Amino acid sequence: NINPKNKGFRYYRTILESYNGDRELALKHFLQAYLACVAMVDDQIGKVVQTISNSSFSDNTIIILTSDHGWQMGEKNYLFKNSPWEESARVPLVIKAPDAKSGTQVKQPVSLVDIFPTLMDYCNLEGDHKVNNLGGELGGFSLLPLFDKSKKTKWEGPNGALTIVGNLGKDKPVEEQIFSYRTKDWRYIRYPDGS
Repeated sequence: NINPKNKGFRYYRTILESYNGDRELALKHFLQAYLACVAMVDDQIGKVVQTISNSSFSDNTIIILTSDHGWQMGEKNYLFKNSPWEESARVPLVIKAPDAKSGTQVKQPVSLVDIFPTLMDYCNLEGDHKVNNLGGELGGFSLLPLFDKSKKTKWEGPNGALTIVGNLGKDKPVEEQIFSYRTKDWRYIRYPDGS
């Protein structure tokens, strides 16, 4: 399991102490500040989208919005990111493409590594991404079948998305890190102790 000395548990305990143990009041103030930040960013994104929509580029511009991992907002007595749980491992991914159906919600878990193959596919880009033959192959799968129904292609990626919470230190081998695998219906978590 996650170490109780982890920042998320410490932040949670600290904010509770700041409000004399009143969990509801502490989380209310934290969430209020967090949501104010989200609202400000949302306004800025709206300005960018509106500017592009009102420009000559509206017919040939793809907008992709994503961010890093989310935050636990007090769930499981944790107030931070870097957990294998749903609230932290899930990230936003919004794609606005000129000929894609607006408002489509995709239930298939995907990974951010899928963005590059999606742009290659959507824009019909050709060529090699490597500077020389020492470069590695790219991972990921085109998301196009999930949001552009006119292509009539099928999702070729995995049934789920893998997350590694690599915050246990660089000296820990990969097999001792925390992993989660999210499918449409389930999340499987493997902790360093094997549980």
